[in-house]
Amino acid sequence: MNRWGLVTGLQAEARIARPLGAVAAGGGLPAGAAEAAERLAAQGVAALVSFGLCGGLDPALPPGAIVVPRRVCTAHRHHATAANIAAALGGWSADRLWAGDAVVATAADKRALFAASGAVAVDLESGAVAAVAERHGLPFAVLRAVCDPAETTLPPAALLALDQAGAIGLWRVAASVIAAPGQLPALLRLARDAGRARAALVRRVGDIGDRRGLVL
Repeated sequence: MNRWGLVTGLQAEARIARPLGAVAAGGGLPAGAAEAAERLAAQGVAALVSFGLCGGLDPALPPGAIVVPRRVCTAHRHHATAANIAAALGGWSADRLWAGDAVVATAADKRALFAASGAVAVDLESGAVAAVAERHGLPFAVLRAVCDPAETTLPPAALLALDQAGAIGLWRVAASVIAAPGQLPALLRLARDAGRARAALVRRVGDIGDRRGLVL
């Protein structure tokens, strides 16, 4: 079967990724991403791609910057991405992306992680997807867009937004804003930046077109 399997966190990301192959949303956490990747591997996909939004660590990356890393780094190991898949995604744009196990929520924590790791961006899913790809002998790559740049501290409501299916829990967000209305401006900026990131992914998916059939 000559198609990719794309693992996303959000259902909104899954809708963007769908033209590129089979898609599964894992809810934004490593365990869910691993389960989604296993489901796709069981379907017989030819490669696994971690797709969606990420947090910026490099201050040079604005909202919407596309990240296609050469490798995905965790605290324990580095996973190389496949050159042919990365080329079809538009080419490597950075050396490394950090795959964390918890949200890096504050600008101070992002600065510290950037200095310690050299990674330009961070997400919670790519490391889990890379590990599943390795277990199944599948090529692996990453296509992410920066949602919250390095100088952004995430408001509390943003940390409550996702459910396990990758959908936004609007009632949880609303309750958090009611309890702490001072976070509303930061939440609105984050929504604007997330819109820029999603628009960048839509453009990149459109650019990829039929090239995926030439590289697998």
